Amino acid sequence: MTITYHRGIIQGSDEWHALRCGLITASEVKLLLTPTLKRANSDKSRAHVWELAAQRITRHVELSYISDDMIRGHEDEFHARQLYSERIAPVEEVGFVTNDSFGFVLGCSPDGLVGSDGMIEAKSRRQKYQIQTIVENWRDGVVPDEYTLQVHTGMLVCDRAWCDLASYSGGLPMATIRVHRNEEICAAIVDACRAAEDSIAKVMDDYYAAVEARGYIPTKRRDRQEMYL
Repeated sequence: MTITYHRGIIQGSDEWHALRCGLITASEVKLLLTPTLKRANSDKSRAHVWELAAQRITRHVELSYISDDMIRGHEDEFHARQLYSERIAPVEEVGFVTNDSFGFVLGCSPDGLVGSDGMIEAKSRRQKYQIQTIVENWRDGVVPDEYTLQVHTGMLVCDRAWCDLASYSGGLPMATIRVHRNEEICAAIVDACRAAEDSIAKVMDDYYAAVEARGYIPTKRRDRQEMYL
Protein backbone atom coordinates (compact mmCIF):
# COMPACT_ATOMS: atom_id res chain seq x y z
CA MET A 1 0.00 0.00 0.00
CA THR A 2 1.32 3.42 -0.95
CA ILE A 3 -0.24 6.46 0.69
CA THR A 4 1.08 9.74 -0.70
CA TYR A 5 0.60 12.93 1.30
CA HIS A 6 0.76 16.12 -0.75
CA ARG A 7 1.64 18.65 1.90
CA GLY A 8 1.94 22.31 1.01
CA ILE A 9 -0.72 22.06 -1.69
CA ILE A 10 -3.52 24.62 -1.36
CA GLN A 11 -6.96 23.15 -1.94
CA GLY A 12 -8.57 24.77 -4.95
CA SER A 13 -5.24 25.78 -6.53
CA ASP A 14 -4.10 24.77 -10.02
CA GLU A 15 -1.72 22.25 -8.45
CA TRP A 16 -4.56 20.73 -6.45
CA HIS A 17 -6.77 20.42 -9.53
CA ALA A 18 -3.91 18.78 -11.42
CA LEU A 19 -3.37 16.20 -8.65
CA ARG A 20 -7.02 15.15 -8.53
CA CYS A 21 -7.62 15.30 -12.29
CA GLY A 22 -9.34 12.09 -13.39
CA LEU A 23 -9.33 10.52 -9.92
CA ILE A 24 -12.28 9.27 -7.92
CA THR A 25 -12.24 11.37 -4.75
CA ALA A 26 -13.98 11.21 -1.39
CA SER A 27 -16.36 14.10 -2.01
CA GLU A 28 -17.76 12.41 -5.14
CA VAL A 29 -18.19 8.81 -3.97
CA LYS A 30 -21.81 9.68 -3.14
CA LEU A 31 -22.38 9.77 -6.91
CA LEU A 32 -21.27 6.13 -7.23
CA LEU A 33 -22.81 4.53 -4.16
CA THR A 34 -26.27 4.82 -2.65
CA PRO A 35 -26.93 5.42 1.08
CA THR A 36 -27.96 1.72 1.27
CA LEU A 37 -24.49 0.75 -0.05
CA LYS A 38 -25.65 -0.33 -3.49
CA ARG A 39 -23.81 0.65 -6.66
CA ALA A 40 -25.50 3.75 -8.04
CA ASN A 41 -27.08 3.49 -11.48
CA SER A 42 -28.37 6.96 -12.23
CA ASP A 43 -27.89 9.87 -14.59
CA LYS A 44 -25.51 11.44 -12.05
CA SER A 45 -23.37 8.34 -11.64
CA ARG A 46 -23.10 7.88 -15.41
CA ALA A 47 -22.30 11.56 -15.92
CA HIS A 48 -19.51 11.30 -13.34
CA VAL A 49 -17.96 8.37 -15.22
CA TRP A 50 -18.01 10.42 -18.43
CA GLU A 51 -16.48 13.39 -16.61
CA LEU A 52 -13.60 11.38 -15.13
CA ALA A 53 -12.94 9.68 -18.46
CA ALA A 54 -12.83 13.12 -20.13
CA GLN A 55 -10.36 14.41 -17.54
CA ARG A 56 -8.08 11.42 -18.08
CA ILE A 57 -8.20 11.85 -21.84
CA THR A 58 -7.59 15.61 -21.86
CA ARG A 59 -5.67 16.00 -18.56
CA HIS A 60 -7.86 19.06 -18.04
CA VAL A 61 -10.40 19.96 -15.35
CA GLU A 62 -13.11 22.31 -16.55
CA LEU A 63 -13.94 25.33 -14.41
CA SER A 64 -17.00 25.05 -12.20
CA TYR A 65 -19.20 27.67 -10.58
CA ILE A 66 -18.10 28.84 -7.13
CA SER A 67 -21.15 29.65 -5.03
CA ASP A 68 -21.48 31.84 -1.95
CA ASP A 69 -21.86 28.68 0.13
CA MET A 70 -18.56 27.36 -1.21
CA ILE A 71 -16.76 30.61 -0.37
CA ARG A 72 -18.24 30.64 3.11
CA GLY A 73 -17.36 26.98 3.51
CA HIS A 74 -13.69 27.62 2.77
CA GLU A 75 -13.57 30.35 5.42
CA ASP A 76 -15.50 28.31 7.97
CA GLU A 77 -13.21 25.33 7.44
CA PHE A 78 -10.28 27.47 8.59
CA HIS A 79 -12.12 28.60 11.74
CA ALA A 80 -13.37 25.09 12.53
CA ARG A 81 -9.89 23.61 12.21
CA GLN A 82 -8.41 26.36 14.39
CA LEU A 83 -11.09 25.89 17.07
CA TYR A 84 -10.64 22.11 17.00
CA SER A 85 -6.85 22.52 17.38
CA GLU A 86 -7.31 24.84 20.36
CA ARG A 87 -9.99 22.87 22.19
CA ILE A 88 -9.53 19.21 21.22
CA ALA A 89 -6.24 18.23 19.53
CA PRO A 90 -3.54 19.59 17.19
CA VAL A 91 -4.36 19.27 13.48
CA GLU A 92 -1.90 18.71 10.64
CA GLU A 93 -2.97 20.27 7.34
CA VAL A 94 -2.57 18.24 4.14
CA GLY A 95 -3.68 19.45 0.73
CA PHE A 96 -4.35 16.11 -0.94
CA VAL A 97 -3.83 12.40 -0.24
CA THR A 98 -3.81 9.42 -2.61
CA ASN A 99 -3.87 5.68 -1.93
CA ASP A 100 -3.12 3.09 -4.63
CA SER A 101 -3.72 -0.09 -2.64
CA PHE A 102 -7.08 -0.94 -4.25
CA GLY A 103 -5.89 -1.75 -7.75
CA PHE A 104 -6.59 1.89 -8.65
CA VAL A 105 -5.87 5.29 -7.11
CA LEU A 106 -8.37 6.85 -4.73
CA GLY A 107 -7.96 10.41 -3.44
CA CYS A 108 -9.23 12.79 -0.79
CA SER A 109 -8.65 16.33 0.45
CA PRO A 110 -8.74 15.97 4.24
CA ASP A 111 -9.46 19.01 6.36
CA GLY A 112 -6.78 17.78 8.74
CA LEU A 113 -4.99 14.78 10.21
CA VAL A 114 -5.06 14.17 13.96
CA GLY A 115 -2.29 12.11 15.57
CA SER A 116 -1.42 8.81 13.91
CA ASP A 117 -4.91 7.35 13.52
CA GLY A 118 -7.43 10.21 13.33
CA MET A 119 -8.58 13.01 11.05
CA ILE A 120 -11.20 15.76 10.90
CA GLU A 121 -13.80 16.74 8.33
CA ALA A 122 -15.20 20.25 8.78
CA LYS A 123 -18.60 21.17 7.41
CA SER A 124 -19.88 24.72 7.06
CA ARG A 125 -23.61 24.87 7.71
CA ARG A 126 -26.30 27.47 7.30
CA GLN A 127 -27.69 28.28 10.73
CA LYS A 128 -31.00 26.47 10.19
CA TYR A 129 -29.14 23.25 9.35
CA GLN A 130 -26.75 23.69 12.26
CA ILE A 131 -29.71 23.95 14.64
CA GLN A 132 -31.27 20.89 13.03
CA THR A 133 -27.98 18.99 13.21
CA ILE A 134 -27.46 19.76 16.89
CA VAL A 135 -31.03 18.80 17.80
CA GLU A 136 -31.55 15.76 15.58
CA ASN A 137 -28.15 14.27 14.80
CA TRP A 138 -25.63 15.07 17.47
CA ARG A 139 -28.15 14.43 20.26
CA ASP A 140 -28.16 10.75 19.26
CA GLY A 141 -24.55 10.60 18.03
CA VAL A 142 -25.60 9.98 14.43
CA VAL A 143 -23.77 11.42 11.43
CA PRO A 144 -25.97 13.10 8.80
CA ASP A 145 -26.38 10.62 5.94
CA GLU A 146 -24.99 13.00 3.33
CA TYR A 147 -21.53 12.90 4.96
CA THR A 148 -21.16 9.18 5.72
CA LEU A 149 -19.57 8.13 2.43
CA GLN A 150 -17.19 11.08 2.24
CA VAL A 151 -15.98 10.56 5.81
CA HIS A 152 -15.42 6.84 5.31
CA THR A 153 -13.67 7.34 1.98
CA GLY A 154 -11.33 9.77 3.71
CA MET A 155 -10.54 7.22 6.41
CA LEU A 156 -10.03 4.58 3.74
CA VAL A 157 -7.62 6.71 1.69
CA CYS A 158 -5.63 7.92 4.71
CA ASP A 159 -5.86 4.53 6.51
CA ARG A 160 -7.29 6.14 9.64
CA ALA A 161 -9.36 4.56 12.40
CA TRP A 162 -11.62 7.50 13.14
CA CYS A 163 -12.73 10.89 11.89
CA ASP A 164 -14.15 13.77 13.90
CA LEU A 165 -16.89 15.46 11.90
CA ALA A 166 -17.02 19.13 12.89
CA SER A 167 -20.22 20.97 12.00
CA TYR A 168 -19.59 24.71 12.05
CA SER A 169 -21.85 27.76 11.76
CA GLY A 170 -20.49 31.07 13.02
CA GLY A 171 -22.41 32.32 16.05
CA LEU A 172 -23.61 28.83 17.02
CA PRO A 173 -21.79 26.07 18.93
CA MET A 174 -19.51 23.87 16.84
CA ALA A 175 -20.73 20.28 17.09
CA THR A 176 -18.31 17.38 16.74
CA ILE A 177 -18.92 13.66 16.58
CA ARG A 178 -16.36 10.89 16.28
CA VAL A 179 -17.02 8.47 13.45
CA HIS A 180 -15.27 5.12 13.75
CA ARG A 181 -14.26 3.26 10.63
CA ASN A 182 -16.83 0.75 9.44
CA GLU A 183 -15.28 -1.98 7.28
CA GLU A 184 -18.59 -2.88 5.65
CA ILE A 185 -18.98 0.67 4.38
CA CYS A 186 -15.34 0.76 3.27
CA ALA A 187 -15.73 -2.50 1.34
CA ALA A 188 -18.82 -1.16 -0.44
CA ILE A 189 -16.92 2.02 -1.37
CA VAL A 190 -14.05 0.02 -2.88
CA ASP A 191 -16.49 -2.20 -4.80
CA ALA A 192 -18.38 0.78 -6.26
CA CYS A 193 -15.19 2.62 -7.15
CA ARG A 194 -13.71 -0.46 -8.81
CA ALA A 195 -16.86 -0.82 -10.93
CA ALA A 196 -16.60 2.87 -11.86
CA GLU A 197 -12.96 2.38 -12.83
CA ASP A 198 -13.99 -0.43 -15.17
CA SER A 199 -16.63 1.83 -16.73
CA ILE A 200 -14.15 4.69 -17.14
CA ALA A 201 -11.65 2.37 -18.84
CA LYS A 202 -14.32 1.17 -21.27
CA VAL A 203 -15.36 4.74 -22.11
CA MET A 204 -11.74 5.61 -22.85
CA ASP A 205 -11.22 2.53 -25.03
CA ASP A 206 -14.41 3.28 -26.97
CA TYR A 207 -13.40 6.92 -27.38
CA TYR A 208 -9.95 6.15 -28.80
CA ALA A 209 -11.43 3.50 -31.10
CA ALA A 210 -14.06 5.95 -32.38
CA VAL A 211 -11.50 8.72 -32.99
CA GLU A 212 -9.22 6.35 -34.88
CA ALA A 213 -12.06 4.91 -36.96
CA ARG A 214 -13.80 8.18 -37.79
CA GLY A 215 -10.84 10.48 -38.19
CA TYR A 216 -12.44 13.37 -36.34
CA ILE A 217 -10.90 16.82 -36.82
CA PRO A 218 -8.65 17.80 -33.88
CA THR A 219 -9.05 21.18 -32.17
CA LYS A 220 -6.95 23.30 -29.84
CA ARG A 221 -8.08 24.26 -26.36
CA ARG A 222 -8.11 27.94 -25.50
CA ASP A 223 -7.61 29.10 -21.93
CA ARG A 224 -9.95 31.64 -20.34
CA GLN A 225 -7.70 34.61 -21.04
CA GLU A 226 -7.59 33.79 -24.77
CA MET A 227 -11.37 33.38 -24.88
CA TYR A 228 -12.04 36.90 -23.61
CA LEU A 229 -9.37 38.81 -25.53
